[in-house]
Amino acid sequence: MVQKLVNILKQMGPRDPSRIEMIDLLYNMGVIPTRKNLALCYRLSVSSFCSRRLSTVLVHLKFAEHLKEAVTYVEQGRIRVGPETVTDPAFLVTRNMEDFITWVDTSKIRRKVLEYNEKLDDYDAMN
Repeated sequence: MVQKLVNILKQMGPRDPSRIEMIDLLYNMGVIPTRKNLALCYRLSVSSFCSRRLSTVLVHLKFAEHLKEAVTYVEQGRIRVGPETVTDPAFLVTRNMEDFITWVDTSKIRRKVLEYNEKLDDYDAMN
């Protein structure tokens, strides 16, 4: 599948709007690091997409030390992306979504992190 995408990009002209749109899509997904270098698209692999899975991003963002721990957190419903709780560790996280990954409000881990950072307010302490 990835190889088909690369072949399609090779056949399109450099100013083709569809090609530009695909490159923007790949950049926004976080699969390629820059929009300017098309050679990065030719070296796309499945591991590029796997690195954007929620469990892998959690390890990268230091929510968990190990991948197995991150998978457990996601499956238990302790992580949310934006307003939605995500329970699928294979959920693909785009560059924009990465900023909105947080602990669920009722998570005890969130509470411990807030206590450690001395940001736990009275309302959170009551619950």
